[in-house]
Amino acid sequence: MDMEINADARELRMAKRKRYFAFVFLGAAEGCDPDKEKKIVETPTGGCITVPVHDYEQAVEVCKKLAEKDLFAIELCGGFGHLGTARIVEAVEGKVPIGVVRFDIHPLLAGKSGDSAF
Repeated sequence: MDMEINADARELRMAKRKRYFAFVFLGAAEGCDPDKEKKIVETPTGGCITVPVHDYEQAVEVCKKLAEKDLFAIELCGGFGHLGTARIVEAVEGKVPIGVVRFDIHPLLAGKSGDSAF
C-alpha cells in the first residue's frame, strides 16, 4: 500500500511540472556546435529540445550531457543504426530512456544507415 501511495505522489508531481524530451538528429555539418545550434520548442506542458550532431562520436557526448538533465526521454533520428543506438544507450548509463525512429536506409544519408556512414 505504501508503495502505491508513493507512486501516486510521484506521478502527481510529474504531472504538475513541465516535462521535456530531446530529439537528437544526424546530418549536421562537420564542426557544428550542438550547444549553439539546438532549438527548444515550448508547449504549455513542456517541450522538445532539438539537437543537431555531425556523427556518432558527437552524439555520444551530447547525449551524455542531456542524460544529466531532467528529461523524460531522448529520441534519436532514423539515421542512427543499431550500433549507433547501442552506443548512446551505453553512454547514458540508464539515466534516461532512449527511443529511436527507425530507417534501415536513411534518405538523408545517401540511402545508408548511420552504422555504415559513421
